[in-house]
Amino acid sequence: MTTPVPPPPTAAPAAPAGPDAAADPVAPPRDFPIRRGCPFAAPAQYGVMRADDPVARVTLPTRREAWAVTRYDDVRELLSDPRVSADIRRPNFPALGEGEQEAGARFRPFIRTDAPEHTKYRRMLLPVFTVRRVRAMRPAVQERVDEILDGMLAAGGPVDFVSAYANAVSTSVICELLGVPRKNLEFFRDVTRVSGSRRSTAEQVSEALGGLFALLAELVAERRADPRDDLISKLVTDHLATGNVTTDQLLSTLGITINAGRETTTSMIALSTLLLLDRPELMEELRRDTALMPSAVDELLRVLSVADSIPLRVAAEDIELSGRTVPAGDGVIALLAGANHDPERFDDPERVDFHRTDNHHVAFGYGVHQCIGQQLARLELEVALETLIRRVPTLRLAGDRDQVAFKHDSATFGLEELMVTW
Repeated sequence: MTTPVPPPPTAAPAAPAGPDAAADPVAPPRDFPIRRGCPFAAPAQYGVMRADDPVARVTLPTRREAWAVTRYDDVRELLSDPRVSADIRRPNFPALGEGEQEAGARFRPFIRTDAPEHTKYRRMLLPVFTVRRVRAMRPAVQERVDEILDGMLAAGGPVDFVSAYANAVSTSVICELLGVPRKNLEFFRDVTRVSGSRRSTAEQVSEALGGLFALLAELVAERRADPRDDLISKLVTDHLATGNVTTDQLLSTLGITINAGRETTTSMIALSTLLLLDRPELMEELRRDTALMPSAVDELLRVLSVADSIPLRVAAEDIELSGRTVPAGDGVIALLAGANHDPERFDDPERVDFHRTDNHHVAFGYGVHQCIGQQLARLELEVALETLIRRVPTLRLAGDRDQVAFKHDSATFGLEELMVTW
């Protein structure tokens, strides 16, 4: 599939390296991204930045410079400011991978667009992800989770938990919602592994997404001829057939729905399980009182913040945050883990507290680009974790804890592999 690259929107010329030094001293840029020391907390440097340099200049792997924002109030203000653009075609878009911007400009994922384009795609998907519709999915999700766990237990340990359970759950649920056959769950994981890696070239990302879009194009053609009770059929009938979107636009929307819908949830299921294995008193607390699960999931979302640097933006006009002016045309990164570990907003933010009240975290982002599938993600996490805790009380690591491999070079933080047994 060849998708023409539209011309970039009119944007302000690239800004200097920072504001006028005499009026607003700026520390030398830090290298970014910053690795986590503890997988269950934000990088320690975020705390230093939040206290001393909350709107900090950073140098990205592309050698482009941008601003990184770490305070809770600033992150929410930034992500709700209409003067800030999410359009990936803007010259100083703070892409964190070499191939990210080029591939994004070609395939146009709607999360990297602005209104009215972003609004149109969001409205297409919104009816499927309402609280009421998601609640009605619980029995089906529970049935699928039990089926996956049955298969894992029957196969016996040790097993890679990420592949056998976390990825199987998240990918199956989103695929069944859309109407995508779940013949090869690892295929979707492989697509995201390449397209979400900061080390992938534009050619590698395009090849991975091209394979996904080829599969989706076949399904779209099938649903045009024979609609079914699934999301692809609904989008084809209501939006493709009516001319509201083109085939390429529909494929891009379906592709990002699958990638985003499965990757963050896979990471959350796996990383949450590792945290509970590391801290068995928390596991026991949930086993004793399953009614805690919804609040526990929100607390795990806050603490782990696996989508930390997903909100990438460009200032379309000069904006001020914490007394510092970010010039028009500069890239800005809203660090969700920084906001979710801000002690000005969360008491003792490093503590995992399933009884925490007023937990208004920003793990799903904030503003008009806030994750549209967050209710489904919560449901999957609640069911996947509750079922695992209830049915596999002897779950444990199979191997050296120090050898657990983390995804430090991916758009979403998580685990490469987690070997477990029971």
